[in-house]
Amino acid sequence: MPACLKMPSKPSPPLGSLAVQAPSLTPQLVHVSSSTCLNLSLFKDLLREYRRLDDTITMRLNRSNAQFRDRDRAGSTAKGSIQDQACAYVWKELVENWKRRAEIVNYCVNVVDQSMLEKRKVLDAQEGDVRAQRKIQAELFADEVKRNQVHNELSVERIIRNRSLDAFQSRCRYFIPPMNDAEARKWWDAAQEAP
Repeated sequence: MPACLKMPSKPSPPLGSLAVQAPSLTPQLVHVSSSTCLNLSLFKDLLREYRRLDDTITMRLNRSNAQFRDRDRAGSTAKGSIQDQACAYVWKELVENWKRRAEIVNYCVNVVDQSMLEKRKVLDAQEGDVRAQRKIQAELFADEVKRNQVHNELSVERIIRNRSLDAFQSRCRYFIPPMNDAEARKWWDAAQEAP
């Protein structure tokens, strides 16, 4: 089952700090298929794009604070302090991004594992043909490298989420996700339990 996710498109890049101010207004639908997972360069490029929010968390918190402060001055503010609103906004973005990345990585882990399983079955069936066995063994070796790389992304995700959470909590010390947002609470609780 290929995953379909929205990702910012890449027309002409904004200059300066505008590049990280907000997500693209013209999101692009990205179809993640098994070929995406089996192409390590494409897979890593996709994750790198999704990790940009985490890489710029401090700047995004600053921008979000400024935007909500401007709304407050204009009289179009919601309940809560400016800081609370900005933190809630950035937290929602983080959770959505973490969820999309987790879906991609888990999907690709399953694709690579399944590919190796199928090749092992073919290898077992090729008992007499030494040439075919060598070819499949070489493919299995290449798949093992892909498998290790894709599985390593699970650890990388944990590290990135913890780093982002630390940066977020340093600026949003009193923020706690709303109890009615089960998805955000799940990510919050998981991050709190992480070593």
